[in-house]
Amino acid sequence: MTDSPARTPGRRPGGPDTRGDILRAARESFAGKGFAGTSLRAVAREAGVDAALVHHYFESKDELFIESMALPVDPRQVAAVILGGPREELGRRIITTFLGVWESAEGQQRMKAVLRSVVTSDEVARMMREGITKMIMVPVAAVLDVPDARLRVSLVATQLLGLALTRYLVDLDPVATTPVPDLIDRIAPVIQHYLTA
Repeated sequence: MTDSPARTPGRRPGGPDTRGDILRAARESFAGKGFAGTSLRAVAREAGVDAALVHHYFESKDELFIESMALPVDPRQVAAVILGGPREELGRRIITTFLGVWESAEGQQRMKAVLRSVVTSDEVARMMREGITKMIMVPVAAVLDVPDARLRVSLVATQLLGLALTRYLVDLDPVATTPVPDLIDRIAPVIQHYLTA
C-alpha cells in the first residue's frame, strides 16, 4: 500500500474554471472598490488561488480589468438599436437602451465596475472614452447631420453619466427608486432636445 502524496497548505492550484473564478472575483472587486482599490493579490485571495496563478492568466491589472469588464452588451449593437428607428424617437431609444443595460443584475455589477474605474483611473477613462466614442458617439452624431453634432451627443453623455452616478452609485432618492418607465418618460424629452432642438 502506497502513501498518498501529502497536500501542502496554501491556496489551491488551478482547476477547470480557475480563470472564470478569477474574473468573477475581479468583477466584484472592480465594482466594489474601483480600479485603484483593486489589487491582483486581493483578487487572488478572493478567488482562493495563489497570486502567481492570477499572473499566469493575466499579465497586469489593466489586462484583468479589460477581460473582467466584458460589458453585458456589445457597444456596436447598442449603436444599431439606437439608430434603428425614427430620428424623432432617438431620445427614447437611447434612455431605454441605457436603462435596460443597467437594470439587469449582471449588467449593473459590470457597469458599476466600469464607472468606478473610469473615475479613478486616467488610463481606463481614456480606454473607455476612445471605445465609446468610436462605437457609439460617432455613429449617433453622424445621423444628426448638424454642425455641432458631437457636442450634442456629448451633452447626452453627461445626462446618462449623471443618471448612472445618481441612481446606481450614490443611490440618491427619489431617482434611485423611481420606476424605469417613469424615468424614461421624463428623461427621453431632455435627450431628444439635446439631439434635435
